[in-house]
Amino acid sequence: MTAQSCPRQHCATTMDSAALEPSLYTVKAVFILDNDGNRLLSKYYDPELYPSMKEQKNFEKNVFNKTHKADNEIAFLEGMTIVYKSSIDLFFYVVGSAQENELMLMAVLNCLFESLSQMLRKNVEKRTLLDNMDGVFLVVDEIIDGGVILESDPQQVIEKVNYRADDSPLSEQSVAQHITEKLALTSNVLQSAKEQIKWSILK
Repeated sequence: MTAQSCPRQHCATTMDSAALEPSLYTVKAVFILDNDGNRLLSKYYDPELYPSMKEQKNFEKNVFNKTHKADNEIAFLEGMTIVYKSSIDLFFYVVGSAQENELMLMAVLNCLFESLSQMLRKNVEKRTLLDNMDGVFLVVDEIIDGGVILESDPQQVIEKVNYRADDSPLSEQSVAQHITEKLALTSNVLQSAKEQIKWSILK
């Protein structure tokens, strides 16, 4: 519908509902660095955010310099909200927009850390992580898909990762089933977010 054919009242209503509509694309990036600030794993979900490798690594270096000696769990840098935690010689980061709910980002960070802790049998350090990178990528993909949060329960993540690791190469049927499951999960996340907003408005 064009602006010319849109009645003012309808446009206002549409804009209001759009403002209230929760964005599924909660996570902008996830990365894990060692205690020298070197990248071990990174995934960027917003193609407009640091599109080149050089920009990404500069951002990660700036984040590391600001956080590796800090006692906080949240940082604000370059218009981004960043939550983080460290373990031995590793630093874990989850990045969202400046408007993003820190609790949502922290839930992703905690799920990532706890899932890896279970998978690595509580040996969350650089050498063990590098020895299990395939599993680490599977964990990240079960928690976040294209920036959308799919899972925040570490136990569920580990069960799905174990199922996928034990599975034979995906047939066309299992690929279709996997896509259907992802779409259902995405729909459930959106519905839950809508319900939370509705109840917060009614309060």
